[in-house]
Amino acid sequence: METPLTLTALLRTVAGIFPSRRALSVPAKFDLTHSALLQLVESAAARFVSAGIKPGDVVALTFLNTLEFVVMFLAVIRARATAAPLNSAYTAEEFEFYLSDSESKLLLTSSEGNEAAQAAASKLSIPHGAASITRAENEEAELNLTLKNSESINSVESIESLMNDPADVALFLHTSGTTSRPKGVPLTQHNLLSSVKNIKSVYRLTESDSTVIVLPLFHVHGLIAGLLSSLGAGAAVALPAAGRFSASSFWKDMVKYNATWYTAVPTIHQIILDRHANNPEPVYPRLRFIRSCSASLAPVILGKLEEAFGAPVLEAYAMTEASHLMASNPLPQDGPHKAGSVGKPVGQEMAILDETGRVQEAEVSGEVCIRGPNVTKGYKNNEEANTAAFQFGWFHTGDVGYLDSDGYLHLVGRIKELINRGGEKISPIEVDAVLLSHPDIAQAVAFGVPDPKYGEEIHCAVISREGSDVDEAEVLRYCKKNLASFKVPKKVFITDSLPKTATGKILRRLVAEHFVSQI
Repeated sequence: METPLTLTALLRTVAGIFPSRRALSVPAKFDLTHSALLQLVESAAARFVSAGIKPGDVVALTFLNTLEFVVMFLAVIRARATAAPLNSAYTAEEFEFYLSDSESKLLLTSSEGNEAAQAAASKLSIPHGAASITRAENEEAELNLTLKNSESINSVESIESLMNDPADVALFLHTSGTTSRPKGVPLTQHNLLSSVKNIKSVYRLTESDSTVIVLPLFHVHGLIAGLLSSLGAGAAVALPAAGRFSASSFWKDMVKYNATWYTAVPTIHQIILDRHANNPEPVYPRLRFIRSCSASLAPVILGKLEEAFGAPVLEAYAMTEASHLMASNPLPQDGPHKAGSVGKPVGQEMAILDETGRVQEAEVSGEVCIRGPNVTKGYKNNEEANTAAFQFGWFHTGDVGYLDSDGYLHLVGRIKELINRGGEKISPIEVDAVLLSHPDIAQAVAFGVPDPKYGEEIHCAVISREGSDVDEAEVLRYCKKNLASFKVPKKVFITDSLPKTATGKILRRLVAEHFVSQI
């Protein structure tokens, strides 16, 4: 058997090896095998080709976490086009920016449509297509795809003769853009295949595994770590019935589908923990591991998750430009997992560099830099960003960290988010961890603010646990007990909400801007 050179080829190979194993489920709606999923993808890809979609064309997709999204995404890349998933909650103005910046040739939505997205597409003269998948009388999934200029008869022969290439740009995403204009990140079939292989390898994913998707599929964490890596291993995936994460149905789905693991961001882990404390399930599945990524997981939260659910919690490190995974703590049989560390590099080279490009020794902080087959070749139409990000033969992540003597990476913080208080460099991640170890604090974030004496001073914002009335004096008392004096926040804001990304990651800079304006 030939080694697959593209993600599409890998999925076809898997469908040939495990044709009758469950691939994708939606509670009370669908249970598709790998073979049935492949047939839907091939049929939809043929429709795209017959509608005039050409290799390299960008197709924007805006769906919830539905079967339609999965099939449309895989079909677009099968047709050698580029999929650009977009958050369905965007405003018309946001859709207009992303559709324009990606140079999309087609907008795809659910059959219900998306008013804001369609308004933006209409303004840009981008055609709109709609997809739905229903159950036919024989219980098989039936594709309904409305495309302008699409022939009614599938171009099966033309799609079978269309070969995917490792250099095809399969996925186009934007960075979060919290500090600057969002940057477009093209990822090739080779990038995605490399990342899927890395994730399969470090977590030993096989056809016996099963997971429930927690995170939105328009983001690399849910899309690549949760969905594509599972499908690429012959494993099974369940999508939430409502199309988005629900704490009330999460464990029921995990039990129903015999889940062996799940991956989430720290905010969702905390929601899951809170529900466990207040409304425990009668039974929990036996998990091989729980994965955390996309933001720093406080060691106290890691410990509570392991205690509650009896599985090792493996923190990982990832970003869009690396097709998600860069480093991860290993499974217990492969080595220790260290609380406070994001683990060892997986499938790529990693180095800690100083400002001159010199590699730092163990335990010495610098910028985390990577290179490997999973890393994007560069941002789209952004020479300035490419010049800054690609130096000395490495991709520069913008994160400060160090490798310990065992080769585990410890993150200190984003370069732009480190707090410089009178020459003392303070890691906000370290302060976050202390705040979150307080029993009455549910969420917390530390940040720097301008200060006439020290240049920068440290403040923090916290959300109390339900039923708690923790105040500023108590937070400061706790910090003074557990932090060096120069790391203790000068001011504490008690709040009931914090700005987050669509994946639940707290936006530290937006928090700072919001509370600085109140001083």
